[in-house]
Amino acid sequence: MLAFTFPGQGSQRPGMGRSWVDHPSWELVKEGSELTGIDLTHLLIEADADELKHTSNAQIATFTSSLVVLDAVERLGLSPAYCAGHSLGEYTALVAAGALSFEEGVRLVAERGEAMRLASEAAPGTMVALVGLKDDDAEAACQRAEGDVWVANYNSPGQVVLAGTEEALERAIVIAKELGAKKAMRLPVGGAFHTPLMQSARPRLRKALSEISFRPPEVPVIANVDARPHRDPESWPGLLSAQLCSPVRWSQSIKLMHDSGIRVFVELGPGGVLTGLARRIAPSAKGVSVATPDDLETLITVATEGSSSAPFHLTGHGEHLHVTERLVITPVAGLFEPAQLDVPHPLERARDPSGTNSSFDKGPHVHVGDVIGWASGVEICSPFAGELIGILAIPGERLTEGQPVAWLRADE
Repeated sequence: MLAFTFPGQGSQRPGMGRSWVDHPSWELVKEGSELTGIDLTHLLIEADADELKHTSNAQIATFTSSLVVLDAVERLGLSPAYCAGHSLGEYTALVAAGALSFEEGVRLVAERGEAMRLASEAAPGTMVALVGLKDDDAEAACQRAEGDVWVANYNSPGQVVLAGTEEALERAIVIAKELGAKKAMRLPVGGAFHTPLMQSARPRLRKALSEISFRPPEVPVIANVDARPHRDPESWPGLLSAQLCSPVRWSQSIKLMHDSGIRVFVELGPGGVLTGLARRIAPSAKGVSVATPDDLETLITVATEGSSSAPFHLTGHGEHLHVTERLVITPVAGLFEPAQLDVPHPLERARDPSGTNSSFDKGPHVHVGDVIGWASGVEICSPFAGELIGILAIPGERLTEGQPVAWLRADE
């Protein structure tokens, strides 16, 4: 079982979109730029660290970058059992789960970023990550500092983030080190997020949220505020508004998903921070960070490890899986049109793990040269003969050159 997780502000990197420019999923960047009037191509390719540190830039750039990665992963046919996002990433998770459209999400994030920027100017603050300190001790350090400083993120056992005014935060850091904190690291953000200092941002965000019709998510989304799964679309405006001034309960969220059976946490977007956190929170689970197109192959290997569909490497016009299993991949990019073959998508097989559906027992036999489908009118032919186990691409999906479209068990 997979969970998709999405990073928040602070994960942005200069040039984080450069490796995706030639990927079909990059079209989301152009669409987002048109919807917001923001030059997202510039932010993802050319902007330096100082420009990306500004709240309104960092949020929309990280959100868009993560959705480019999500789009690429969805083209592989992978889907999660849960979605969750850290702070800003919660909006990305809601888009991933279908509760928000891309258009709604990008507009909400743009409004949120601007509202938080203005709140940060009205009530300046910053954030610091503490390593080696228990949650209770972090809370005690804030209380003893006697000022505007709070725990903003419960990230993992031994790692919390404090946020507040500069003066109060400095006092809290000194106390935290006395209580056992090993390290204090400044975060590249422009405000004291997830604290009462963000209160002035709530009216603007509430107004934007009131103009959106949330839909039931296709999979549960774990909320930052209470670390619980939510399917009721009516609950999300309140949860997102409360999130501005409430701590992110990330450690509790990962633990809940792991206790529910998640064994692979897939971080989609820049940074890779959430992957490290997941490994500390749930050591028996696996964490995979997907930030570049090269990471997609690693994801497929990990996601299908232990099953009959992995690992594999994509080159040429067909590739080996195990001794008798093969992939058929498309030689060109374009929209996928499948041939009329009586074979289920692998996700349908996954929904029948007991194997009680007899129609899944045996797929049709194909010969070398048989047409599996078309991409932009170009035939995708099988270079192997054998039993067709599953179609990996979805009708109408935008394929990239070299993408797998079918999986078969070759004749011996």
